[in-house]
Amino acid sequence: MRCLLRKRRTWASSPRAIVTGDLIKRETSIIILVKMKTKLACIVFLATLTATAQITAIKAGRLIDPDHATVLTDQIIIIRDNKIESVGKGLPIPPDATLIDLSNSTVLPGLIDCHTHLADGPTDDGDPTSQMKKTAAQVAFESVPNARTMLLSGFTSVRDVGVYRALNDIAMRDAIAKGFIIGPRMYVAAAYVTITGGAGAMTGFAPDIQLPWNLHYGEANGPWEVRAVVRKLVHDGADHIKVLSSGAVLTHGSNPNSQEFTLEELQAAVDEASHFGLRVEAHAHSPQGIKNAIRAGVASIEHATMIDDEGLALAKQKGTYLDMDIYDEECIQEAGRKGNIPQDFLQHDRQLGELHRQNLCRGLSL
Repeated sequence: MRCLLRKRRTWASSPRAIVTGDLIKRETSIIILVKMKTKLACIVFLATLTATAQITAIKAGRLIDPDHATVLTDQIIIIRDNKIESVGKGLPIPPDATLIDLSNSTVLPGLIDCHTHLADGPTDDGDPTSQMKKTAAQVAFESVPNARTMLLSGFTSVRDVGVYRALNDIAMRDAIAKGFIIGPRMYVAAAYVTITGGAGAMTGFAPDIQLPWNLHYGEANGPWEVRAVVRKLVHDGADHIKVLSSGAVLTHGSNPNSQEFTLEELQAAVDEASHFGLRVEAHAHSPQGIKNAIRAGVASIEHATMIDDEGLALAKQKGTYLDMDIYDEECIQEAGRKGNIPQDFLQHDRQLGELHRQNLCRGLSL
């Protein structure tokens, strides 16, 4: 569902290497674009080195330098102990280095996606209630291809912003880190922090249906319940906290125009997360939900679909990032034509796409 063009911002704490001619010591994340006939094949190169001081040298015919918006030629990249040690033209290659000759290829730093849901099951399943037809283990295993596809598409790091099955994203993150499965580095939220029946809740069932614990793990009402949930998620291993400040498109019984958490509840989430050095992002479509989250001090607004002039001014004043997935409507409506999206979701989403893009352009003009 994430076939989207976003105004991306790198999550500032992500230790990614931006390849320039200067000395850099960061984690290795390199994408290699190889011209094959008339197509560009994307190959991800992850330098995984052993405990001994092993060295890899890459000859790059062309090297994209995003910092300076330039393409460098005939560059040498030296990687030592899984760190990019140096980049430059004519660098000496150590005699004991493993040489990868990409003189006819283009190399660029690994891409970062700031809004993913890799651990929520197959991407062609648009109804969250289908989670009730599977065990948590089934959902986890069916999510493995998502991680592989993401990495082989050139994304070496992702900020994963919530799962319905609480903690599945933590399991995926750790499995990737241990080498059990292939995928990008993940920074995960562990669960959705949401009001009862809210945008991140598992809705659409009769009131007497008892949900498994991991399908309502992040529900909270009132500032102190919000703090308690944040503490649980921190203890479980969350890298950041995801709150839902407005209704949602892809939730039964929800309304994207609504406000959900109060300002006081959002402030409690931000304050509690800060005690553990974590930041908070807020799902928000509605103008009031967006402004409440910005005033509460969240680091980013996810979607910001119906942001108004006051909201844009607040975001600029507070330095709040807007992670605007401006082609959601097209993806959702296309999936709806294939019968993969419930009708109420299509109704929530209809005509939001053009408004979303207009608001992005207004924000860029500030």
